Amino acid sequence: MNSSISQIRKRDGRIVTFEPDKIIAAIHKAIVSTETEDGKAAEELGREVVRILEQRFVDKIPGVEDVQDIVEEVLIQKGFAKVAKAYIIYRQKRSDVREAKKIFGVTDELKLSLNAISVLERRYLLKDEKGAVVENPTQMFQRVARAVAQADLLYDEKTDVEKTEAEFYQIMRNLEFIPNSPTLMNAGTVMGQLAACFVIPVDDSIESIFDAVKNMAVIHKSGGGTGFSFSRLRPKGDVVKTTKGVASGPVSFMRIFDTATDVIKQGGRRRGANMGILRVDHPDVIEFVTSKSKEGFLSNFNISVAVTDAFMDAIEKDQNYDLINPRTRESARTLRARDIFSLIVTQAWRTGDPGLIFIDEINRHNPTPKIGTIESTNPCGEQPLLAYESCNLGSVNLAKMMREGQIDYDKLARIVRIAVHFLDNVIDVNKFPLPEIEAMTKANRKIGLGVMGYADALVQMNIRYDSEEALSVGENITSFIAEQAKRASMELAEKRGPFPNFTGSIYDLPGAPKLRNSTLLTVAPTGTISIIAGCASGIEPLFAISYIRNVMEGTRLLEVNPHFEKVAKERGFYSTDLMVEISKRGSIREIKEIPEDVKNLFVTAMDISPEWHVRMQAAFQKHVDNAVSKTVNLPQDATIGDIERIYLLAHKLHCKGITVYRYGSKTEQVLYIGSVAPRVEGESAGFISASAEYAGGCMTPLCQS
Repeated sequence: MNSSISQIRKRDGRIVTFEPDKIIAAIHKAIVSTETEDGKAAEELGREVVRILEQRFVDKIPGVEDVQDIVEEVLIQKGFAKVAKAYIIYRQKRSDVREAKKIFGVTDELKLSLNAISVLERRYLLKDEKGAVVENPTQMFQRVARAVAQADLLYDEKTDVEKTEAEFYQIMRNLEFIPNSPTLMNAGTVMGQLAACFVIPVDDSIESIFDAVKNMAVIHKSGGGTGFSFSRLRPKGDVVKTTKGVASGPVSFMRIFDTATDVIKQGGRRRGANMGILRVDHPDVIEFVTSKSKEGFLSNFNISVAVTDAFMDAIEKDQNYDLINPRTRESARTLRARDIFSLIVTQAWRTGDPGLIFIDEINRHNPTPKIGTIESTNPCGEQPLLAYESCNLGSVNLAKMMREGQIDYDKLARIVRIAVHFLDNVIDVNKFPLPEIEAMTKANRKIGLGVMGYADALVQMNIRYDSEEALSVGENITSFIAEQAKRASMELAEKRGPFPNFTGSIYDLPGAPKLRNSTLLTVAPTGTISIIAGCASGIEPLFAISYIRNVMEGTRLLEVNPHFEKVAKERGFYSTDLMVEISKRGSIREIKEIPEDVKNLFVTAMDISPEWHVRMQAAFQKHVDNAVSKTVNLPQDATIGDIERIYLLAHKLHCKGITVYRYGSKTEQVLYIGSVAPRVEGESAGFISASAEYAGGCMTPLCQS
């Protein structure tokens, strides 16, 4: 639509281009939401609004509020009283949200949720020495884009770095791609540490152990998470030749790491998180498996047992296996494999730990086997790494890749190519915490591009999460992203050279194209970045349809899944009372007012049987060269047998690891359902209650780091 008005004044005073089509879109949305008509009247009403604006603002620039006032006026005059009411209520809600955001001292032109602003203020936006916020979300994305784009100049001094910066900024601003937390926090700052995932070696000496503690502290301070394998440490009771004493074993030393993490707390911006791994054939495996039986012990650790193919085979055949002393390489004891496996699954049922890492499967896909063997992963298990290796991650928001109810593969290809460029640049502008980490990271140049908002995309495609079609769509999307990422990495290799350890890598084959990066894809939990993006976490299903969000102390908001809200309004069964009723339950299955097809589509994590969780993880893993973070959330009445079947299926389907969480198995959770919610939650007791930083997946605070 053409108009004599060319500019409009935003609420923050900025003058921007006037886009009359946005008026039509807003009116259409209001009409459809009230089921007054099919929305065809929106264009005529929009034209009337523009006509009045042109009359009243000759040689003047209207403001946003002026436009909205005239929209209300036109709707009422033209007999759309019901639509006008809906528009006025929506406008008031937006005003209330803007006022609430002022509490955080944040100006937000991106129309992010109040909870997103809360998270950004607490973790990401820069502050002055007095703790006052000195940037808004737009400026944060500009800061990050500008810093990361500078890497282009290292390869071509004449490159159009401003074009690169604009591309990076746009995909972040549009919430189509968001990098991992340290990049958002630290890009363009003195800290400058941008990677999320690190693995630090722990060798069998006091010097190595305490070097690892020191290195962990430095990494946590910068916002990174750390993984350790304690499998090289001699077992408890073993001889210490230098002192003639006896060793205290891996678990005792893990306490030191745990305490140091408590002290650091990453400057208050991001909780420190660790992964502790022990091989299943280590003599202290029983102590390790049962170490988190006491609530609060090793609270800064996720723990996983590194199980081998031989061990899994021994379970199937009901055979014994040897525990090997890592100091002597001799057998220390023989155990029945099924007994240890039973202990593992029982503990996972009781406490949520340990998970399993399928270490042989991981090393079958190690891109640089001549450089070393992979022994550990990052804290949530999705990033296997060599000793002193780091990786930076980022996720494409699949909810933003939709067009007319289908994945827009042209758009997805474009976003993936820009994202690979972005993540490769991060390696070059990163200020690494240790020289050893810089050397190993730059030698292998691992990146981890993943996805978030998969559950949102499925809903928009009208596909149920626990269905064969959803598995097929997930596999197709990942295959496409893998191919596009590989092409982008090949193009970068042509311009910048392959990763230095390419020779001797699994890609070093006759006639094969060179790659810039030794790994490309990782499916991470996403956590707070998916809250910023306003989508579901990673590839997790929706965790609730309507729930109470504890934005900050004393502030609790009713949040409704926007896709469900849209369907409810279009189908005519929306009401505030219904949303409140849903927020008291973990599921909509038993609510009579909701049509059966809607119930069938909007399934939540605990509506889904365990095997579908595992199958979805496996579907994505087929084309992911790193690993996939996925929590199998289970209801409180899940059995030990359920967990045993989950672990066996994960191995059978070639997952690289598996994590379960039975609701209520830990006292401290970040999601509570109904009457289980603690009374300290005040008004939110009796409702589904989510912490500010919970986006789905694992329900423990450690997983939201």
